[in-house]
Amino acid sequence: MKILHTSDWHLGQKFLFFDREMEHRHALNWLLDLIEKEKIDVLIVAGDIFDIGNPPNYARKIYYQFLTKLQHTDCRHVIITGGNHDSPAMLNAPKELLEALDIHVIGAAPKNLEDEVIVLKNHAGKLEAIVAAVPFLRDRDLRTSLSGESALERVARIKEGIFRHYTQVAEIVSKYKDTDVPILATGHLYAKGAESSAKQDNIYIGNIENIDPDQFPKLFDYVALGHLHRNQIVGEMSHIRYSGSIIPLSFSEIQDKKAVNIIHFNNKKIEEIKVVSIPTFRELVTVKGDFERVQKKLDKLAVKYTENELPAWVEIIIETEKLIPHIDNLLNDYTKDMNLELLKIRTNRQLYSLDSQSDELNLDDLDPVDVFKKKCESYGSPPDEMEEMLATFAELRNWMAEQE
Repeated sequence: MKILHTSDWHLGQKFLFFDREMEHRHALNWLLDLIEKEKIDVLIVAGDIFDIGNPPNYARKIYYQFLTKLQHTDCRHVIITGGNHDSPAMLNAPKELLEALDIHVIGAAPKNLEDEVIVLKNHAGKLEAIVAAVPFLRDRDLRTSLSGESALERVARIKEGIFRHYTQVAEIVSKYKDTDVPILATGHLYAKGAESSAKQDNIYIGNIENIDPDQFPKLFDYVALGHLHRNQIVGEMSHIRYSGSIIPLSFSEIQDKKAVNIIHFNNKKIEEIKVVSIPTFRELVTVKGDFERVQKKLDKLAVKYTENELPAWVEIIIETEKLIPHIDNLLNDYTKDMNLELLKIRTNRQLYSLDSQSDELNLDDLDPVDVFKKKCESYGSPPDEMEEMLATFAELRNWMAEQE
């Protein structure tokens, strides 16, 4: 049996003010071709199918087009779990209809934990695999607030809740432990030992790591994770992996090789895990140097990407100590006949607006946690209270995100 593990599509994402529709279309078409070429039996998408809870219509359309085209491949089963960016209600809306096509959607943790366990059978009714399809576990799925508990106590209860959830679902699955079929689990969280491509928002309050890899029950033959955008093994456990995003979602992900994981099972034994690189459909480039050096680099890029279907998106960092009037206009005029689009222009000393090079910082480039810390420090907050204040701030942000 061959299982393909992917995640973090983020359909509908806006890159600054630009949409990613064409890149996502190319990536999903490539994925369909790979599924057909490799004769994939099971597809697992481990969360963040969409970038926002109410995605644009084109994002919904390419999602359903992909699932429709999948019916013409050898892929017999599809498991889709919700991520922290997804709306559970939107994902679950066509749940019953999609199940008729062997597409199983778990948008959020169900009230009955047994509904999280998906039993896969072939057309003859023979058992093929068991999947503990654990979605992103929201705060309300993991704990109930206790009067008087501190922020740090809430952090501990969140982590305990995640561990308890996997332990309980493993107990349900354990009745299949003596079968010769693979038992898998999914997750959408930040596992200890994994690395993010950039400073990434924690989806729970408190510490970044939500679970230690050895806390996943040993019953699971493979754990398919989502949330981090870099393809990687967690710690030294080769059966616990992130697939990463299917396209680079920021300039900080330029160096990451985007990929999917194909797990080849022989009964319960993993014979091979193949990491298949995803082609780059649009180049993201950062150009850095003084004004003249940047121009020379842009000339080279223009030659390199002249035949590309999609224009390269460029971030420019000018190293200068003097004011260059209307620098954005100069650079946009310089590249107007090149197959390049300038998305971001800034200096290495401080961030300027594209229009006026004012001394104001661009809020899009500031981390909310860093701003909060500096604000606390400006009010003279004691250092020994900072950890708890940060945990409380993170909980507030998490609550606000759930209200959207």
